[in-house]
Amino acid sequence: MRDALLIALFAFLGAAAAGVLGAGALWLLRRRSLTASVSVVAAVAVAAMLAGTLAVAQAMFLSRHDLSVVTTVVAMAAVVSLLTALLLGRWVVARSRELALAARDFGDGGDYFAPVRPATAELADVSRELAATSAKLAESRDRERALESSRRELVAWISHDLRTPLAGLRAMSEALEDGVAAEPERYLRQIRTEVERLNDMVGDLFELSRIHAGSLALTRSRISLYDLIGDALAGADPLAREHGVRLVGDRIAPVPVEVDGKEMSRVLGNLLVNAIRRTPADGTVAIAAERTADGVVLSVTDGCGGIPEDDLPRVFDTGWRGTHARTPPAGAGLGLAIVRGIVEAHQGRAAVRNVSGGCRFEVTLPAAEA
Repeated sequence: MRDALLIALFAFLGAAAAGVLGAGALWLLRRRSLTASVSVVAAVAVAAMLAGTLAVAQAMFLSRHDLSVVTTVVAMAAVVSLLTALLLGRWVVARSRELALAARDFGDGGDYFAPVRPATAELADVSRELAATSAKLAESRDRERALESSRRELVAWISHDLRTPLAGLRAMSEALEDGVAAEPERYLRQIRTEVERLNDMVGDLFELSRIHAGSLALTRSRISLYDLIGDALAGADPLAREHGVRLVGDRIAPVPVEVDGKEMSRVLGNLLVNAIRRTPADGTVAIAAERTADGVVLSVTDGCGGIPEDDLPRVFDTGWRGTHARTPPAGAGLGLAIVRGIVEAHQGRAAVRNVSGGCRFEVTLPAAEA
């Protein structure tokens, strides 16, 4: 028993010495190729066996013949181990280089294409993560391009919409100043109308900037849908009368919601104004509210004749106003973008779809807890 313990002790000391030297070699080669590190690991394994054997032999536990046999066996194992380590290291390095080249193309703004040849499980995991990241970045680039295009269109439309009323205001003010206005009272009324239009446009821009900046603060409270929709209908009634459009709100489920009353009134107001302006005279705009499995759905249905299918995904984009025939006499295409921003701030969603004779805008909000 004592001899076995001594053999184990001497073998451990010899192997430990080889391990310490191997660890030092790995530290010195930590920035070199993976092939070198794998070769060092293989060499350490063989050297540890040989060092332990020599340590035991020096302690006179092995005969000279036995030592020669063991040394020869270890030497052959060392040759095979080092050759295998070199082959493995070169294969792993080649797969790593292929992955690095693919990642380099991906980093230059292109799409990531995974190497076709098989790799280790770890490199395969890295490749899958790079592919997922590439897909996310591609989606982000598409959104950025769409947003940039929307911003350019918005600037162009806002510039056009501001230039027209400002030119009219300048002409009317100069006429009043020079005393050549035939009907000063009419000019003053028109100036007030244009100023209110500009004020509304600036207000929409400010609201949209708060939404995009994430600084839209909501003050939630428990509100009855009857009150919310009733106030919206009362506010839109004068415009509906002016356009000869009937407002209908007879399908409202008694469901409470926890929302910011001011912001949601703006949402409903924008939807109703949008529907009224696009509905011909003697048409009908219907507002409804019902509880579904997803929450509370507020809907506004108009008689605009429908929206082209290609335009449906862009309806809520900033600055979108459709074709010139559907462009209202006022506004800069911000109303529906504001609707979506406010609804999403309430953890809801806004959608639109065509129905018979028109389109239906739907706002889905979480239902208030009982």
